[in-house]
Amino acid sequence: MAHRASLPTQKAPKPVSPTLDPATLGDVLRVASASDYTRWEDQIRRTGGCSDPVHLTGWTLHKDRTTGETLHHYSTATEPGGRLRLACGNRRASRCPSCAWTYAGDTYHLIRSGLAGDDRRDIPATVRDHPRVFTTLTAPSFGPVHNRPDHGGTCRCGTSHTPDAPELGTALDPDTYDYAGAVLFNNHAGQLWQRFTTRLRRELAARGGLPRRELADHLRVSYGKVAEFQKRGALHFHAVVRLDGPDGPGTPPPAWATAGLLTDAIRAAAAHSYTSVSVPAAADQPARTFRWGRQLDVRPVKVFGDGSDVTEQAVASYVAKYATKAAENTGTLDRRIGELAELDRHHVPDHTRRLITACRDLDALYPDRRLWAWAHMLGFRGHFSSKSRAYSTTLGALRQERADYRAAQEAFALGLDDREPDTVLVLADWQYAGHGHTPGEAALAATIARDLRTNRETARDALRTERSTE
Repeated sequence: MAHRASLPTQKAPKPVSPTLDPATLGDVLRVASASDYTRWEDQIRRTGGCSDPVHLTGWTLHKDRTTGETLHHYSTATEPGGRLRLACGNRRASRCPSCAWTYAGDTYHLIRSGLAGDDRRDIPATVRDHPRVFTTLTAPSFGPVHNRPDHGGTCRCGTSHTPDAPELGTALDPDTYDYAGAVLFNNHAGQLWQRFTTRLRRELAARGGLPRRELADHLRVSYGKVAEFQKRGALHFHAVVRLDGPDGPGTPPPAWATAGLLTDAIRAAAAHSYTSVSVPAAADQPARTFRWGRQLDVRPVKVFGDGSDVTEQAVASYVAKYATKAAENTGTLDRRIGELAELDRHHVPDHTRRLITACRDLDALYPDRRLWAWAHMLGFRGHFSSKSRAYSTTLGALRQERADYRAAQEAFALGLDDREPDTVLVLADWQYAGHGHTPGEAALAATIARDLRTNRETARDALRTERSTE
């Protein structure tokens, strides 16, 4: 790991909010007036304005393997506070907007690569000719809730709710709402998705006149999906489903595998009795069988610019947006809950509180489901976003590309770019030294993050204008 020396001149910090409390404002002045502020700001900019950076102490040494010459030496001893700050990498926008923005960008490229192709990642553009649909699988009903009907009118309570009404998604009658069923459904949603994909392959084989065991010789089902919490606290899944040839995206599917056939197979698979998960009775809880809800949306994905609202770019943006969210829109916490008293301190709404309480009460009845450990996620314990093996690239590959690019930048800055990697010996010793910011650092980091975001948006608008004029 290589690092450039701090700049010799002191830059004036960006202005921060004038509404800071005196203690925070005093800490801002302390940080901004420090002699090493420039290097501290440089570190924070390198993290993208991370809200909760990881602190490391240590050193790295580059030596020529043949001569033993020291090519570069770096130590955190000369850094602000004796520490190097790295981005936390948290995907949750509620925890770190800056790192979540990076995660969303990676997810966008992952999903769009599987729709439009990407030569850099060995995904041919011919995937655009493959059948692909955007489908939404919803949760069943656990009782009537306050809502805004799609075609106008009033809620069952007789009120026309505004879009931001706090009662939206909450139970009309909390005493009869099946809170236990709701959290158990969330908890088993991953298994329900797995059974859906298994049944989908069987439905496709049947429509192609093939035995199930021979389907892989003719086509492959690829997908990328993301989970979203509805206001009522129930999960549904958004998924891009694509049909490929037997060897993945580089081969076309058989002629009989059309988008219409895929749509029909998805609807049949979602409604089939196999696509269900049974939960046994326990104490006062009855046996339950969970299936997908009656609302099922399946729409073909169109090529960008054809006038459709379900385009490659729109779908990738939609999935990326929800990849950085969890259950926070229901009012729950974005971290594990130690005791119910935490809900009072954070003013958790009653509907969400009942769901969390249901997780606690059911934990002993279904110990293998770890409901209390996942109470902050209203029982859900699966991956928020996932994909099949051959859909496109991976998040790990995208992160490695970014790391390699930054390493090449550092090597050029240090004059090591013309040396063969095998001729350089790298020694290093790193120790974890904490994380986060002081109050003043947090305020300044938020200002830096806003500055970076503004620069990105300005550059994006300029690029969009340039492309529109070509």
